[in-house]
Amino acid sequence: MLDDLNSRLLSEVQRNAMLTAQELGERLNLSASQAGRRRQRLEAEGYITGYTARLNPDLVGLTVQAFVQIQVASHAPDGVRSFANLISQRPEIISAWTLTGEADYLLRVWCADLAGLNSLIHDVLLPHPAVSRAQSQIVMDQFKPDTALPT
Repeated sequence: MLDDLNSRLLSEVQRNAMLTAQELGERLNLSASQAGRRRQRLEAEGYITGYTARLNPDLVGLTVQAFVQIQVASHAPDGVRSFANLISQRPEIISAWTLTGEADYLLRVWCADLAGLNSLIHDVLLPHPAVSRAQSQIVMDQFKPDTALPT
């Protein structure tokens, strides 16, 4: 179980993973060494799984964000493994989920342009033998940016 200090620490590092132990300690009313040890313990216990930087998609040349729903023809283990391997190798697919309901998978993708999205769907996803259907929704605007998990 997380105590209040650990929950607050997780919230702080989700907002800014570059906080020093000193800065973290000041925010939590702890010494730098206590804050650093708590962060290290949360890392070791798997609460913190890594650190990343959020990039501005426009500035790195990504103008099209979309969600792609995939239906598979068969749930045979070899086909599912092969499809999962394909997904893991495509950098434009930034996250993927298995779902209940009509679609089997939901993919979140970022592409440079509509031609890139079209190529991903028609040249990469649909030709895969496990895929029977792909349906895309292009994001018009993201009015709530990705945010931290509630702690």
